[in-house]
Amino acid sequence: MAAPSMAAALAASLPAAPVAAAPAAPTYQAIPASMSKVIDIEADISLNVVQLDALVVTKIIKHAREAPSTTAHGLLLGLDLDGVLEVSNSFPLPHHSGDEAEKTSKTIARHQASMLRSLKEVQVDDSVVGFYQATTLGAFFNQTLLDTQAIHQDKLRHGGIVIVHDLSQTAKGNASFRAFRLTAAFLDAYKRSNFSTASLISHRLTFSSIFEEVPLKIRTNPLLSSFLGTLSESDSNTPESTGGASALEPTFSVLDLGTAGLTRNLEQIVESVEAYRTEEGNLSYLSRQIARERAKADAYVAKRKEENQARIAQGLAPLPEEDVARLFKIPPEPSRLESLLLLGQIDAYGKSLAGTASTGLVKMYGAKAGSGERE
Repeated sequence: MAAPSMAAALAASLPAAPVAAAPAAPTYQAIPASMSKVIDIEADISLNVVQLDALVVTKIIKHAREAPSTTAHGLLLGLDLDGVLEVSNSFPLPHHSGDEAEKTSKTIARHQASMLRSLKEVQVDDSVVGFYQATTLGAFFNQTLLDTQAIHQDKLRHGGIVIVHDLSQTAKGNASFRAFRLTAAFLDAYKRSNFSTASLISHRLTFSSIFEEVPLKIRTNPLLSSFLGTLSESDSNTPESTGGASALEPTFSVLDLGTAGLTRNLEQIVESVEAYRTEEGNLSYLSRQIARERAKADAYVAKRKEENQARIAQGLAPLPEEDVARLFKIPPEPSRLESLLLLGQIDAYGKSLAGTASTGLVKMYGAKAGSGERE
């Protein structure tokens, strides 16, 4: 074996460096469950406004434009502070058409967990505060959205928020974003899974009291403001540009009479009305079945009561009372939640039609007056 080098021999002869004692790991005492709500002060502050970052707005618009139909949906990330829900980031969730529901839910759960883990690694906001959903003509009432929002309001501290993005308004150059959450009365009926007539009356539920709207503000960050500023400034480097020219192409949307979507809007209203009539027909049929079974049960009870009175008059022992619910299978009262949702869709389509028709009517009168002046 070769002799050790001079440096190695010198290093071996030196005294060993003193090893610094490792600092003791800090100890943390778990917060008792009884004190967790007392310490969480923010949970007691009511949510007053939702502040949506402009970057989130652009990401939602991009996702909704690229996604097929109105399937664009994703999670919102941010922080709730002093009654303001600040939404600072978002990411889309995958949509699988035609797959099994269980397989799709597992895929979405894995994608969500992976994205949140990646965001946490790069030290970006990874706290889920709600989700967003694209819709058309303002009609966002459906069972899937209700179930998702109910889960968020049960798991998140401030109940979570759903941001509804209207594609039909964005196509007209007016980006529409609204924030909603479920009302306390609807959540109580939802947790009981009871949407019978008596439950709707006791909770005072109608289609207009399923959601409550939260004020929404959009905050523009400096980077996006600079980008929009570069679009509006004139490009002086090109020889064909003039001093007052704009980098944005001219738009003639103000000349559009706004009648292009009226046909589709009317079709949606007709389809919703037909679906509501079908649902009401099914409810009426089930109600008649329930009434017939109850009438049979009441007749049986009355007959048994008369027989017992006759037996008592003859000095005989009365017949034992039997369980009417076991003898007669009276079905429970059907849920009226689907009817509420359909009424909400009809109302949304009607409001969208009213807004579009009123604006188009004014433009048509203006165009008619303008053409008369030219003549």
